[in-house]
Amino acid sequence: MFQLPSFFVEIAAEMNIYHISERQVVQLDVAPTTRPEQGYLWLTTTHDELMTDPEGWRNHIEQITGIRIYDLHLQDAINQKHPSYFDSTQDYAMVVFRKLALPVEQGVANDSNAASALEKLRTQPVTFLLADHVLITVHAANSRTIEAMRTRLLEYRYRPENGTQYHRPAASPAELALRLLNTMVDQYLDLRQPLTAQIDRWQRALLHPRRPFRDWNALLDARIELRKLDHLCEEQHDALRELRDYFVDSEGEGTHGRAKDLLLVRVHDVMEHITRTLTHARRLEASLESAVQIHFSAMAHRTSEIMRTLTVITALFMPLTLITGIFGMNFVSMPLLQDHQGFWITIGGMLVIMIGLLIFFRRKHYLEDRILDRK
Repeated sequence: MFQLPSFFVEIAAEMNIYHISERQVVQLDVAPTTRPEQGYLWLTTTHDELMTDPEGWRNHIEQITGIRIYDLHLQDAINQKHPSYFDSTQDYAMVVFRKLALPVEQGVANDSNAASALEKLRTQPVTFLLADHVLITVHAANSRTIEAMRTRLLEYRYRPENGTQYHRPAASPAELALRLLNTMVDQYLDLRQPLTAQIDRWQRALLHPRRPFRDWNALLDARIELRKLDHLCEEQHDALRELRDYFVDSEGEGTHGRAKDLLLVRVHDVMEHITRTLTHARRLEASLESAVQIHFSAMAHRTSEIMRTLTVITALFMPLTLITGIFGMNFVSMPLLQDHQGFWITIGGMLVIMIGLLIFFRRKHYLEDRILDRK
């Protein structure tokens, strides 16, 4: 009986290998010695498994696929902080895509998750290595996107009586990679509704006329994270644009023309989703800035109203203070000082002066806003 070399058995423990064809999807317990004649292979590895023995992992990949991964690309696959980008060689293409890595991946079901997403937008890189008959992915442990795709593929059953296979496996490694990318981008789209609700609450709190806004640190953190999301989407869009150009340049014509068109449609769809996420992030950031500007404008207007009220009060009491100051001087003989009606005459004069000033201020519209507010 033919015995597989020891490294083939070892690799099964280090990565998951799937043989995907039109009729079935099989998870392999041991690594194949050659590329499959039909279908293609999908090799998945976690970052932890790769960092344990990068050189051994690369040797295993070369034994299975015949592809030698370059040193810089191997380092990029290990780097947890690497931004989204694209690169290609004669043997394969490499895409690094940063996906969400927080409870949002389990579904944003409430506003507290949205607030936590704004406070700290955590992402993780997923590396895709694309070749003619193999797709290699390096991802974080317990990735729900990868697990969901594995489950879906393994549950697939070919039904020849059904002419249209709506849930058919991806026909090529590139199509499978684009399906995974589309799912990852949709996680960002799922953030739109709860994040919008959170921004709306902050806007109402900022413009509340009686309650001062105190959550400035959370607001600043949200603005920083939205700016990060903006830059993240730009990097993702640039990487997928280069991937699209790679498909245009590398895919053949003739019989492969339709397959290439389908890939380009999928790429454009993923890019459009990224554009929507980018547009929404910029809109939210602009809404935050507008709310803050309106808040400070309202504060300035409120301060102006207070100062105008204090000015009117001061103007009303200045002549009254002058009168009381005059009658408080220590002179022996003063008009009205010895008159038993002098007090009431002075008080009446003060009231006349006050009423006259109020009429003057009213005609000058100094008190118009206050009266309108009461109405």
